[in-house]
Amino acid sequence: MENVPLSFFEKANNWLKNSITIKLLTIGILLLFLLIPVSMVQDLIREREYRQEGAILEVSSKWGEDQTVIGLVLTVPYNTYNKVFEDDGDFKLVQTREYAHFLPEQLNIEGEVMPEMRYRGIYEVIVYNSKLNLSGNFTRPDFEEWKIEEDNILWGDAFVSLGLSDLRGIQENVSFNWNDERFDFSPGIETNDVISNGISCRVPVKSPRAKEINVDSSLKFSLDLKFNGSSSLNFIPVGKSTNVSLSSTWETPSFDGAFLPDFREITEDGFTTNWNVLHLNRPYPQSFRGAKQGIYQSAFGVKLIVPVDEYQKSMRSAKYASMFITLTFLLFFFVQILNHVRIHSIQYIIVGLALCVFYTLLIALSEHIPFNLSYLISSVGIISMITMYAHSFAKNVRLTKVICGILVLLYLFIYSIIQMQDYALLMGSLGLFIVLGIVMFLSRKIDWYAVQTKEK
Repeated sequence: MENVPLSFFEKANNWLKNSITIKLLTIGILLLFLLIPVSMVQDLIREREYRQEGAILEVSSKWGEDQTVIGLVLTVPYNTYNKVFEDDGDFKLVQTREYAHFLPEQLNIEGEVMPEMRYRGIYEVIVYNSKLNLSGNFTRPDFEEWKIEEDNILWGDAFVSLGLSDLRGIQENVSFNWNDERFDFSPGIETNDVISNGISCRVPVKSPRAKEINVDSSLKFSLDLKFNGSSSLNFIPVGKSTNVSLSSTWETPSFDGAFLPDFREITEDGFTTNWNVLHLNRPYPQSFRGAKQGIYQSAFGVKLIVPVDEYQKSMRSAKYASMFITLTFLLFFFVQILNHVRIHSIQYIIVGLALCVFYTLLIALSEHIPFNLSYLISSVGIISMITMYAHSFAKNVRLTKVICGILVLLYLFIYSIIQMQDYALLMGSLGLFIVLGIVMFLSRKIDWYAVQTKEK
C-alpha cells in the first residue's frame, strides 16, 4: 500500500509537537504567564503586612507610640522692641516676647524598659513600660553675649520643659526637684522653639548679677518619669555631657539613631547599654535664642524588634519565585528531552501553579506557627503533590525519585538563601553557577537538531 503524503497542516502539526524550539518558546511564554500569580502572591504579602501595621498602630494609639525624650530645657523669656514706621514717617516701638533657651551642663538618664507582648487578632505588637530617672544641672543663664538689657529679661517667667513625643503614655503625675524645691509639671509648652510636644513648669531663676547669687552655683534638678511606649525609645542629647544608661529583659534590641552605644551587653536575660554624648558631637549650642535646626536629627536610642518577621521572609522567598519556577521547568524540560517523555503545556502550567500555591500556604501557615515549620510543611506538601503528578506521566519510579530529589534540593537552596540574609547574593550566585554547570554537562552530547525525531 502506498504511503499517503502528509498534508501541509499535518506536517505543521508534527513539527509543532516535536520541535525543541517551539517547546522552549512555549515554556518561556508560560513563565511570563506565571509572573501574574507570582505578582499576586507578592501583593498578598504586602496586604498582610499593611494589616499587621494597622494592628500595631491601633494598639500603639491606645497604649503609647514610639517615644522620644527631650529634656530638660530651661527657657527664659525676654522682651525686644522693634520700630514700626507709619505712613507719615513716624514710628512706634512694638514690644515682642522672645525666648532664650539653655541646655543642661550635665544630663544623666538611667532607666529600665519593661517590654510586653500584646495581641490584636493574629498579630503580635511589642509595647513597653519605662521608668526613667533624669538628673543633672544647669549653669546660671547669662545674657551677656547677646547684649540684652537686664530690664528686658523676664526672670519671673522662666520655665523648664520636658519633651515626650506621645504624652498619652505618661502613667502618673510628674514632679521634680529643682534646687531642693519640689514642683509639678503642667501640660503644654509656651513655645515650641525646642520641644514641639511636652510638659513644662515655672521655676525660680534669678539673674546672675543679683547680689545674693553665687555665680558659680548651679541649678540642680532630678525627676522620675514613668510612661508607656511602643517599639522604640529614643533620646535627644541636650546636655553638654549626656549620659544614658538603659536595661531591659528584651533579648533582641536594635540600637540606632545618630549615636551607637559606647557599651552594650546582650544576653538571654536581656540587655544593658550606655551612651555618652558630648555637646561637640551635635550641631546646636548650649544656649541659643529662638528655634534651632538639627535637634531632632541627633536622636539615638533602642528599638525592640521581633527576631523573626514572617512577612519579610515570605517576601524574600517570593522574590525568588521566578527563578524557582524557571529551574523547575528546566528540570522537566530535560526530563522530557533525555527520557523521551511527552509533557504537555497544560502540565507545565499545572506544575507552575502548584509552585505558586506553595507561597500562599507559606504565608497562611507562618501567621500561626513558626516560619521554619511553615516552610517545612508547605514544601513537603508541594513536593509530594508535584512528584505524584510527575509520576502520572513519567511512568518511571526511578525518574520520579530523581525529580523528587532535585525538588528537595531546590527548596533547600531557596531556604538557605532566605536564612543567610548577608550572604544571599553570594549563595544565589554560586547556586546558579552550579545549576548552569549541571545543565551544560547534561546537554553536552544532545543533538538539538536530531532530538525532535526521537520522541514517540
